[in-house]
Amino acid sequence: MATVHLRIGDLVWGKLGRYPPWPGKIVSPPKDLKKPRGKKCHFVKFFGTEDHAWIKVEQLKPYHAHKEEMIKINKGKRFQQAVDAVEDFLKKAKGKEQNSDGKGDSKGKKTPNKPLKILEEDDEDLSALKDPSEKPASSMEPISKRLKIIEEDTGSTSIQAADSTAINGSITPTDKSVTCSSRKGARLGRTPAEVASMCDITFSCVSDPKAARDLVLGPSGVLQGIRPGKCYVEMSTVDPETITELSQVITSRGGRFLEAPVAGSQQLSNDGMLVILAAGDRTVYEDCSSCFQAMGKTSFFLGEAGNAARMMLILNMVQGSFMATIAEGLTLAQATGQSQQTFLDILCQGQMASTFVDQKCQNILQGNFKPDYYLKHIQKDLRLAISMGDMANHPTPMAAAANEVYKRAKALDQSDNDISAVYRAYIH
Repeated sequence: MATVHLRIGDLVWGKLGRYPPWPGKIVSPPKDLKKPRGKKCHFVKFFGTEDHAWIKVEQLKPYHAHKEEMIKINKGKRFQQAVDAVEDFLKKAKGKEQNSDGKGDSKGKKTPNKPLKILEEDDEDLSALKDPSEKPASSMEPISKRLKIIEEDTGSTSIQAADSTAINGSITPTDKSVTCSSRKGARLGRTPAEVASMCDITFSCVSDPKAARDLVLGPSGVLQGIRPGKCYVEMSTVDPETITELSQVITSRGGRFLEAPVAGSQQLSNDGMLVILAAGDRTVYEDCSSCFQAMGKTSFFLGEAGNAARMMLILNMVQGSFMATIAEGLTLAQATGQSQQTFLDILCQGQMASTFVDQKCQNILQGNFKPDYYLKHIQKDLRLAISMGDMANHPTPMAAAANEVYKRAKALDQSDNDISAVYRAYIH
């Protein structure tokens, strides 16, 4: 295969980590941003999100040559918006080219035929990537802080962005410094305490109540870094009692607390289509509005701390119980000599038709249990929802029955598979 030579200004498809290929253009990095060592790569600005990243050469493909291929494999709403942004850019660029061809200035001199500039005043580029001598576009407010993303699995992502402002529609970037942290530390600090002390807002998302408590209350935990005015946003799905405890200890140090668990799957997260449920300090919710708009399609403010945890557990209880019922239906169809595919076809033509049902059932029939939502997490949420029902003296027999099926699936080593792997609890 012939080597494709890319240069600044080229439109490309760039792939970063586990995320799908995304349309972008190669731009000049800021002068103070060093190129990663040992990597032959280009600095890319992604359309639609306005994020920037160093991308390895082997993870880049020319935009036009691979456009049809990429559109076929990615149908997400945010992806389509990004492609539309590329097409709008191309139309503007073509219009400028046509206006400049064959036209002179007032003295009749022909305008020099210069290469197309990618970073121009009327582009939707971040001002931090422009020449320092240029003035930023009047419609843009440069974000003064950098967003550092810290992942639980890897410690840090490979994104090294000059700014990570999601210019999506009418999103206005926050003027706060923000850090997303995990139990494994963060790039901005060696410990959770150091991370919290250095940032205006710290986000956290871990697997269960114990992990959430340990991150805040443990040695060198977040609490030690909280000072008056510091904000802590707990995005983990935990029980309301844990949220109340964390809220109390954070505010006792003069900090501000918000819970903001998310409803959705890994794919919805990748597409920026999560639903965010928030409760606690309303002013923190407002300060985080641009971050939430970048993460999800909508957010709800539910009042006092603990309410978002309650609502999230109810939602996940329903989802977990529903998935177990679908798995039970598929296995009963098989046991009675009915076609599972026909059962699915009929189901998807009725009132219960949904993308969720179709995708989960198709994955079951194909034996594909790659995790989009971990089975162990939905079982944890069912357990917490049942406990919440007990405390409210409200029966939850359907959730209790579903919980037992998920526990059996866990005993069959399905914890790290998708929730649809509950199917295997019925066939073993």
